[in-house]
Order: sequence, then structure tokens, then C-alpha cells
Amino acid sequence: MQLPQCERTLLEPGRICFWPDAFAEDAAELLRELCAEACFSQHRVRLFGRELPAPRLSAWHGEHGCSYRYSGVRHEPQPLGPAMLRLRGRVEALCGQSFNSVLLNLYRSGEDSMGWHSDDEPELGPEPFIASVSLGEARRFVLRSRAEPRRRHECLLGNGSLLLMEPPLQAAWQHALPKARRCSGPRLNLTWRFVRPEPR
Repeated sequence: MQLPQCERTLLEPGRICFWPDAFAEDAAELLRELCAEACFSQHRVRLFGRELPAPRLSAWHGEHGCSYRYSGVRHEPQPLGPAMLRLRGRVEALCGQSFNSVLLNLYRSGEDSMGWHSDDEPELGPEPFIASVSLGEARRFVLRSRAEPRRRHECLLGNGSLLLMEPPLQAAWQHALPKARRCSGPRLNLTWRFVRPEPR
């Protein structure tokens, strides 16, 4: 079986590896199965002193002990379902990394978005690898340098694509998923991580 083609881009510092068609052949089936397995909810975020509903639905799944704090709230993991486990094995094989947890974000339309941030929470350790799988509608993904905010890189994350962000990207760059008002369909994004499990 031929492996998907990988495009590597140095961002100085950090590197991204991009497989545009990693899971394109069964993307529709994956989207259906994963949306059925995920325990989605709409958490609240604090913005300019106000607490508002997040512009997306989210779910946190992982192995036992992989609790995770994001958006100011600690989340206990829901179990990894069969489709998640199958996808994790395929992601690990391509990336050469191990992952024990995943954050799923469902962008219901182009009005849903994600603001500037880095995946640099303490639970991930100082040099995390983050693998991002996109299913559904293609969306624009933007990175900007922390040291030089005008220095940016962007790519289009299409249906069935895989993007690996290598260290020290999370320390040196931020990323965002802007609104796309011409986009009407949903997009599911899964960001695979390795969380240092809490002691039992």
C-alpha cells in the first residue's frame, strides 16, 4: 500500500508536516462515525470580561488519567471509541509519534471559528507534537510568529488531511481558524496530543 505524500515546511523555529490526502478515501465514513462517538458540548469562554458560548462544539476523549485544562476549565476524558482508536493508530503510523488523547472541535458552519492560541498547556510538556486531522468542509488555517506577529503562514486544511506541528512550534507560534462566511458545511477537527497522565 502506497503511503500518502507528505509536504514539509520549515517555519524557523519549528516545522509542519502536511499530508493533504491522508484519510481522503474514507473521510465521509470517518466523519459520520466520529461525530456519533464524540460527547460534544458547548463550553463557555471569557472574552473582554464577558463569558460567552464558544463558537464551536468540543469533546475531550482520552485514556484514563488524561485530564486537561483548556479555556479555563479542567476536562476529564471520555473514553476513546472504536473509530477514534482506529484513527489514532493510522495517525501514529504516519507521524511516528504516540498519542493518548484527542480534542475534537466541530465547526458547524463558517460562522464557527477558533481564535489565536497555542497548544502549550503544562500537561503537554515543554515540546509537544500536535497532530491535526480535518474532516468535512475545507477551512483556512493560519499561523503567526509570537516574536514577529506580521510573519504568518497559512494552508488550506481539506477533507481527510493531516497536519503535524512539531516542536518548538507551540512555544514560538500561535494558530487560528478564522471565520469563513462563504463556507456552509460542517468541519470536524481532531487534535491528537500526548498528555502526561496524572498519578493514580
